[in-house]
Amino acid sequence: MKRILIIYTGGTIGMIQNAETGALEAFNFEHIRQHLPELKQFDFNIDSYQFESPIDSSDMEPSLWVKLVDIIEENYAKYDGFVILHGTDTMSYTASALSFMLENLTKPVILTGSQLPIGVMRTDGRENLITSIEIAAATDAKGHAIVPEVCIFFGQCLYRGNRTTKKNSEQFNAFRSYNYPPLAQAGISISYADKFIHIPDFSKPLITHKNFDTNVLALTLFPGIQQQLIENVVKMKDIKGIILRTFGSGNAPSKQWFTDALTRATAEGKVIVNITQCQNGSVEMSLYKTGMLLLQAGIVSGHDMTVESAVTKLMILLGQGLSPEEVRKQMSTSIAGEISITGNKETK
Repeated sequence: MKRILIIYTGGTIGMIQNAETGALEAFNFEHIRQHLPELKQFDFNIDSYQFESPIDSSDMEPSLWVKLVDIIEENYAKYDGFVILHGTDTMSYTASALSFMLENLTKPVILTGSQLPIGVMRTDGRENLITSIEIAAATDAKGHAIVPEVCIFFGQCLYRGNRTTKKNSEQFNAFRSYNYPPLAQAGISISYADKFIHIPDFSKPLITHKNFDTNVLALTLFPGIQQQLIENVVKMKDIKGIILRTFGSGNAPSKQWFTDALTRATAEGKVIVNITQCQNGSVEMSLYKTGMLLLQAGIVSGHDMTVESAVTKLMILLGQGLSPEEVRKQMSTSIAGEISITGNKETK
């Protein structure tokens, strides 16, 4: 009999409205079972683990990602799949982080939540949770998980977690994967896009990575950005990595002071990764002169990574104690399906 573990971290799906104040407040996870008697219809075992103090997803941080990985690692042999209930605001960060922390993953880890509390009549949480459980338990003819990845299921679509971004705070289709197709779509039945799903080596053991270095920042460029701001950012002693959100296909101001500041930073060992502000598309620094200047300054391409994926990946790689050169190489290479290419053609 299949066994699924639901891990409740907090979020709207597990909240109820205070009758006096009208505010949403977290309640015991067992209340979700009361609101979802359909869970009893599954022909497999469903267990649950609840964070002692449910958190708002805005308070999510690396220590809690480590806690999630600890829970999965400790229960990995007992369960066929895992469903994580999580607030939507930082769900893409958590999904991205877990994809890098769980190496050789061979079982589904599905994150989901809702835009409306589970106790509300029109809640989207009911379908999100039920379908996530079904996906987490799905196996092929050989008994292998159909989707052995860290994913987000939301609004009838299953996405690779490290490709997602929250795009809407009001509609039920809250997430989007702009540069990678959905892994499955739920209608009358669940239709899996097999050719887009990563198939691991099921004989390899799970390896977990739990060390983070959070001395990173994401810097968004804009017309009129001042020299002093750039100088102050790159001179920050504790900062080891910068996600530089550039224009278009990876372009930035061509002013001498700008490229000089970045060149000094990379020479000092800081890792600077170029990702585009565009929702669709990839960084290709060799297309235009402004991009070439960044390449010459020692900046590496993040290709089509999301900012959520780039930030968490950089934290984890820096936490492994790798050299700046090795971090740069890994940041420009797909290690968990977060980039649409596998090479590092623009890495110096």
